[in-house]
Amino acid sequence: MSNSIRSFLADSLRQAAETSREGWRVLVTKGPSQIQFWFIALGIGIGAGFAALYFRKAIIWLQATVYRTDDINLLHTHAGTLPWYLLLLFPILGGLAVGLILHRFTDDGRVRSVADVIEGAALREGRVETKAGIASAVSSWITLSTGGSTGREGPVVHMAALISTWVSNRINANGITARDLMGCAVAAAVSASFNAPIAGALFALEVVLRHFAVHAFAPIVIASVAGTVMNRLEFGDVTEFVLPGTSALEFYQELPAFLMLGFVSGLVAVALMWTIFWAEDMGNQIQARTGMPRWLRPAISGAMLGGLAIWFPHIIGVGYETTSAALTGQLVLHEAIVFAILKVIAVSFTMAGRMGGGVFSPSLMVGALTGLAFGLIATSVFPDVSGTTTLYALAGMGAVAAAVLGAPISTTLIVFELTGDWQTGLAVMVSVSISTALGSRLVDRSFFLTQLERRKVHVAAGPQAYLLSMFRVSRVMRPLEDPRCAEKTACWDMISEGVYVDANATLETAMPIFETSGARFLPVVSIKGKGEPPELRGALFHVDALKEYNRALAATAAEEHS
Repeated sequence: MSNSIRSFLADSLRQAAETSREGWRVLVTKGPSQIQFWFIALGIGIGAGFAALYFRKAIIWLQATVYRTDDINLLHTHAGTLPWYLLLLFPILGGLAVGLILHRFTDDGRVRSVADVIEGAALREGRVETKAGIASAVSSWITLSTGGSTGREGPVVHMAALISTWVSNRINANGITARDLMGCAVAAAVSASFNAPIAGALFALEVVLRHFAVHAFAPIVIASVAGTVMNRLEFGDVTEFVLPGTSALEFYQELPAFLMLGFVSGLVAVALMWTIFWAEDMGNQIQARTGMPRWLRPAISGAMLGGLAIWFPHIIGVGYETTSAALTGQLVLHEAIVFAILKVIAVSFTMAGRMGGGVFSPSLMVGALTGLAFGLIATSVFPDVSGTTTLYALAGMGAVAAAVLGAPISTTLIVFELTGDWQTGLAVMVSVSISTALGSRLVDRSFFLTQLERRKVHVAAGPQAYLLSMFRVSRVMRPLEDPRCAEKTACWDMISEGVYVDANATLETAMPIFETSGARFLPVVSIKGKGEPPELRGALFHVDALKEYNRALAATAAEEHS
């Protein structure tokens, strides 16, 4: 027995020594670069935090200047005292300015936002457009300051991605490093914008990078903390919303009500998203049929917003005052229902007009109003087994926002950090889980991923759906001078039968042709002018395309599990 113990101890010491030597080798060879990367992450976190902070301050300044109020937290109350023509005029002028900026600095007149950051992480080596991104930030600033009914998180996330893109270009970062830096920037921006460090880090992983790789966690957390420090140095350690006391579940019998609230919130979230997409399609059709110049489109939406604000100033801006009123139970049932419907309409006007801003803050407002309305009904029908209506408002706020973002984990944490109420986790989690499960079935997982699907960018289904679009045929084909290329005669025979692929196409186009034709290879051509014959460039072999695809899948899996 003693010999066995000594042998076991000797083996343990030997293994510990080998582990120590390997750890020292890794520290010497890879440690400095890892530490250097963390310092870069910290710098990006500070930069993105400052950007988010001063974007918020810029909105406060311009909004206070335009609407002539010292307290924008009471914006809609003050707006109700202004002459009606000013409420109509401000969004029109803001929309006109936005239209001219986007017409001048973008190729499609569209504001860049969170969906473009997700696309950049997935398809563009962790980078986003610079010129269009800066124009979008300015446009969103004007929109949010002149009555646009959206939120500031979308512009802030894209601004953060602009910072990470600049750094990645400076250091010539590869795709994995650039994506990690983008995650750091986004985490810091969200944390600085909402004073939510935990949710900021998880938002970057869950929504933007769409994986929880261990190697990315530490630098993203470092950047998220840096962004939070930026916020707290300016605003202190305070929550965005203050609830009236501590909410609590009175009885476990109340949990089924929160399941029902999750179902209702999921339907409301889907209605919000469908309304936005329907309004955008309608705007596209009207613009195409009337020949309206694209720079005029935001001004038309501004006029519609201004007309609605004359009667209901609650729809102006981010809507924190109305959200706070819902969370504190200061609204009656018909007000909660009417304001929720009007906010959906106002957000649709703003986004269909391409005025800029994000969808997260509006979803918080619609969710709080939905939860309050549900709670007022539930507590009146079952008063003996019901808690406070404000608890339903809190759960509804998280449930609708989670379904819109397709991010149940980070949204749940954002709700907790925005309110500081950690005692109601059970109710919020139940509602969020049901709403997210329902919403993800009725749209392409989230608002952002559905936006990309509508642009024919297939990110929602995962890497297996979009990786093929990352490789051009000209990169994978065998050129004519390659001895392994197909014979020219065979290529021309296939071209005459209409079986070929353009050199500028991607493997996403080529693979279905392989599937339908059953061919071993496809001629690759360059299309000339009208009436001119195509130029034969080479041949794309099915086996080469599959090898490239498999390598990309393996690299993606390695990144996500590292």
